[in-house]
Amino acid sequence: MSLIHALVAQGPTILAESKAGDRDFSQATQTILSKIPPNNSKLTYVWEQYLFHYISEGGFTYLVMADESAGRRMPFAFLNDLQRKFQSAPSSSSGESPTYSLQGSFGPTISALMHTYNTAPPSDELARAQNELNQVKDIMVQNVEQILNRGERIELLVDKTDVMAGQATAFRRGARTVRRDMWWKNQKMIGLSILVALFFIYILAAQACGAGLNHCSTSSS
Repeated sequence: MSLIHALVAQGPTILAESKAGDRDFSQATQTILSKIPPNNSKLTYVWEQYLFHYISEGGFTYLVMADESAGRRMPFAFLNDLQRKFQSAPSSSSGESPTYSLQGSFGPTISALMHTYNTAPPSDELARAQNELNQVKDIMVQNVEQILNRGERIELLVDKTDVMAGQATAFRRGARTVRRDMWWKNQKMIGLSILVALFFIYILAAQACGAGLNHCSTSSS
């Protein structure tokens, strides 16, 4: 089984999908959909032994999750075929559609197409996909393993911009707190030094003039 999970979405809204296997990748696919830019694009996310391929065109996204052993030619051939079938389906439209609104009408089409490509993929579609992969230069590969090595999870595909901004703010607050604490410590040290100096001056004066400093006052008068 090379193709595991396939779907058609309009923006972040999944219209129809088909799954094979027991493991649930819905959170990962939903997060990937939220990261896809509005312009037409093609991208492959790499994670462990799985590849998330997608084609985004005309406001619709065609995504398939496949084993790494499937490569990229066959999954993109599947996506091209899926796109053509969806565009020719009478239920497809450019208007806004609710979540899973086409599951009943187009979900079986995705399932049947996945079965075809998992058992006997059409050779002409594979050849067409190979030509497109050779010609199209904007298909990029995002290695999620590099993100995972920095402690992030593929299930969330965390956008670190907000996190780093929060960390920077916390660092600035911490630095201000440290400076304020150091200032108060310096002020306390200065005040303590003044008190100690006054105490020693009093001790010296008391030795010469008495504890109440009366003798010095009497002698001076």
